[in-house]
Amino acid sequence: MNTNKSSDASTTVEASGEHNDDAESIIEQINSNGGDDNIAIPEELNLLPLRDAVVFPMLVAPIAVGREQFIKLIDDSVVGGNRIIGMVTQRDPGTETPGAADIYPTGVAVAIRMMGKAPETTRLIVQGLQRFQILQITGTEPYMTAKVRLLEDETVENDALEVEALKRQLSELFTKIVDLSQDMPDELKNIAGIEQASVATDLMAAHVGRLSTADKIEVLETLNVKDRMTKLLGFLTREAQVAELGANLQSQVAGEMSKAQRDYYLREQLKAIQKELGEGEDRGQEIEELKKKVAESGMPEEARKEADRELDRLQRMSPGAPEYTVSRTYIDLLASLPWITSSDDNLDIAEVERVLDEDHHGLPKVKDRILEYLSVRKFKKEGTTRQPILCLAGPPGVGKTSLGRSIARALGKKFHRISLGGLRDEAEIRGHRRTYIGAMPGQIIQNLKRAETNNPLFMLDEIDKVSSDYRGDPSSALLEVLDPEQNHTFRDNYLDVPFDLSKVLFVCTANNLENISGPLRDRMEIIEIAGYTEQEKVAIARQHLVPKQIGEHGLDPEVVTFTDAGLTTLVRGYTREAGVRNLEREIASVLRKVTRAFAEGKIEAMEIDAAQVKTYLGAPRYEYEEIEERTGIPGVVTGLVWTPVGGDVIFIEAQKMDGGKNLQLTGQLGSVMQESAKTALSYVRSHAADFGIDPKFWNDTEIHVHVPAGAIPKDGPSAGVTMTTAMTSLLSGRPVKPALAMTGEVTLTGRVLPVGGIKEKVLAAKRAGIKTVILPDRNRKDLEEDIPAELREGMTFQFAKTVDEVMAFALEKPVVSTPIKVKPGGKTEKAAANQAQIAIDTPIPADLPKPTTPPAHA
Repeated sequence: MNTNKSSDASTTVEASGEHNDDAESIIEQINSNGGDDNIAIPEELNLLPLRDAVVFPMLVAPIAVGREQFIKLIDDSVVGGNRIIGMVTQRDPGTETPGAADIYPTGVAVAIRMMGKAPETTRLIVQGLQRFQILQITGTEPYMTAKVRLLEDETVENDALEVEALKRQLSELFTKIVDLSQDMPDELKNIAGIEQASVATDLMAAHVGRLSTADKIEVLETLNVKDRMTKLLGFLTREAQVAELGANLQSQVAGEMSKAQRDYYLREQLKAIQKELGEGEDRGQEIEELKKKVAESGMPEEARKEADRELDRLQRMSPGAPEYTVSRTYIDLLASLPWITSSDDNLDIAEVERVLDEDHHGLPKVKDRILEYLSVRKFKKEGTTRQPILCLAGPPGVGKTSLGRSIARALGKKFHRISLGGLRDEAEIRGHRRTYIGAMPGQIIQNLKRAETNNPLFMLDEIDKVSSDYRGDPSSALLEVLDPEQNHTFRDNYLDVPFDLSKVLFVCTANNLENISGPLRDRMEIIEIAGYTEQEKVAIARQHLVPKQIGEHGLDPEVVTFTDAGLTTLVRGYTREAGVRNLEREIASVLRKVTRAFAEGKIEAMEIDAAQVKTYLGAPRYEYEEIEERTGIPGVVTGLVWTPVGGDVIFIEAQKMDGGKNLQLTGQLGSVMQESAKTALSYVRSHAADFGIDPKFWNDTEIHVHVPAGAIPKDGPSAGVTMTTAMTSLLSGRPVKPALAMTGEVTLTGRVLPVGGIKEKVLAAKRAGIKTVILPDRNRKDLEEDIPAELREGMTFQFAKTVDEVMAFALEKPVVSTPIKVKPGGKTEKAAANQAQIAIDTPIPADLPKPTTPPAHA
C-alpha cells in the first residue's frame, strides 16, 4: 500500500504537555535508526493510551501527544533505541491519567517512523505492526508498561470462499462510502484492491471515520478473519446507508445556499480549526511567502498554472498530511529554478584564450572551438545562438574534466559536474514521478537549482560508462537533453512542466566512443584529445604539476627545483601512459622523500636531476631495448594499436610447423582480428611466388599466429598489415628491419586501408623507441594535421597503398646466392685457380672458430 494515503487516517490524539529540551538528540536517533522493517516486537511494551482513536496493524497514522507523562514515554522509547511501543484505547476519553481498568485489553504494537517537536506537543508518524493482548501491567509510573502476548489472525481453510465473498461485499460498500464522503479522498479506494483480506478489513475499519470507538475495538478484538469481516460488513452497511442519506440531504441544502455563503462558512471553519491546532499564522505566512516567490520567479505560463494549482491545493490541505510537505517542496522547487536568471558571459576573446592557455598546455582543437563559439556569440544574442554540445574524447589523464572547469572559468559560467559513470537508472536524468514516495527531480534540474542561473556549463563526465537495466536506459534519456532541437522543452518527470535547457553549455567526456550509442554520439560534436608527447609532458610537469605538488608538500619552490633532465627521466623511465596522472604520482613520490630529507635536516636545498630521480625511485621501470630483443627474427613484427587509454605497441609472432592446411590463432583475438589473419593468409598464398615462397607450402605446413599478452582481449582491423608481414617474413625467411612498426587494414586484393588513432599510435611508437613507422597512404593527412613537428623528429614515416609496398619497406632484402660453376674434375674454377697459391705447410690461423656440430663419419 502506498503510505502517502495515510494522511486521511483520523487517529490523532491531542493533549497538553511541555516541550522536551532533548528534542534534537531524540530526532537524530529517530532518523539514524529509521527505516528498519525487520523489528522484533519485545514481550514488554510501554503503553500509550489514545483518548478516542484506535490503531490497526499496517496503518500509518499521525499521532499528537500532549500529556507530560506520555511525552516522556516517547522520549524514553526513542532515546533507548527501541522505537516499538504499545498503543491502546481509553474507555473514557476524559481520563487524564488512565490506569489498567481504564483501557481496553487489546492493542497494537507500533513502530515510531517520524517524530517532531512542537512547543506543547510531540507529533509522531507511527505504523501499526501487530495486535497484542495485555497479560500483566508491570509498571504505572511515570507511565504504564505491560507484558503482552502477540495475537495472530485466525483463518480456516474451509472459509476461503466465504471470505472471498465477504471481501467483495466489503470492497463495494467501502468504495461507495468513499464516493459519498467528502472527507475521504478517492485514493482510499485502493484499499479495496489489497489481496490480503485481514489487512484490507483492518484498513477499512481504520479509515471509516464515522465508526464509533466501540465498533472499531470490536473489530480489533476479533481474531477470526471471517468473523471480523462479518462484523465490519454490518457496520459498513449501516454507514453506507447513513452516508447516502446525508449526501441526498446535502445536495438539497447546497442548492439553497449560494456559493459565497458556502465559501465563507468553510473558510471560517478552516480558520477555527487552524486556530485550535496553532497552525494558522505560521501556515498562512508560509503560503504567502511561496506565492511571492512564484510571482517573482518569472516562470512561463504553463509552469505558473501548475504552481497556482498546487498553491490552491496546499491551502486546503492539513499541514499534518504527508502530501502537504510534498506539495510545498514541489512549489518551492518551481519557484527556485532560474527561469529567467542568466549570468553574464565573458566575451573577451583574448582574455578567454589567456585563461585557457594558463590552465592547460596544448589542446589547440578544443581551444579553437571555444573561441569560435565566442566569436559567434559576439555577433548574435545568446537566445538565438545554439549552444554547442561538445564531447571531449580521449584516454584517462589528459585533462578532459579539468578542461571543462577551465572553460567555465574562462567564459564566466557556473560549473557543475554530473558523473555518469555506472549510471543505470533513467530517473537520475529525468527524475521520478511525484506519485512515488521520496520522489526527486533528476540531476539536470537539481544542478540547475544549485547553479541559480539558466546558462551554466554542465559537464557530463564519463558518458561512455552509462549502463542500462530494468530501470531504463539513461543514454536514451540523454537524447532529449543533448538535442538542441528538443532541449528547449525538456520535461523532467518530477517537474512535469517544460524547462528550457537551450542556454546550458553541455560538455561531455568519454574514453571510448565505441561504447556510446549511435543516436547519442550523433548529437555531440566530438573533439578527440590524444595523449601527450614527451615534450608536452615535461612542459605540463614544469608549468602545472611540479608547482602544485611542491605547494601540497609545504616546500618552497625557490629551494626545491627539477631539472629538465630529471623531468624527462621521470616521463621516460617511470611512466608509460597517454595522460599525466601517473607522472603526477611519481613527482609526489619524489617530493615526499625530499620533504623527509628536509625534516631530518639532511639538506637545505635540492635540485632534482636524473640521478636524484633514480636514487629516490630506483631503477627505471620501462626500458626500450625490448623492441630490439624481440624482433629481428623472421615471423616477428611490431604493430601499433589504439586502446581507450592511449596507443600501444604489440608484437605479432608467427611460426610454422609440419602439418597441413591449418591456421591456429592465440592471444585472445576478437572476431575482426581473426578475420584479418585469415585474409592475410589468403593473400600470402595467392601471391606466394611474388615473395619468393613455395606456392605449395600450404599443403604440408601449419601456421601458428600468436599475439602476446594473452590475458588482454584484442580486436580491430588495424593489425591486418602486421599479420600479413609476419606470415610473409616467416615463410620467406626475411626478417623485418629493426626499430620498425606498422598499422593498417588489408583487403583480400592487397589494398592497405586507413585506420584511426594515428596520433595515439605514433605517440606509442615514439615512447617505444621506434624509428620507422609504416602507415596507410590515406592516413597521410592525419600525420600532417595531428602530429607536431617535434614529435616526428627522429622518425621516418613510410606511406603504403598496397601490401607489396609494405613488404618493400618492411622486410630485409633477400640474400642473393651466386651460381658456382664446377669443372669436370670436380673443382670449381676459383678453387683451381687458387690451388697453386696454397702451400701445403700454410699455417692455420689460431683464431679459426671451432665447428659447432659433431664431425660426420664415413
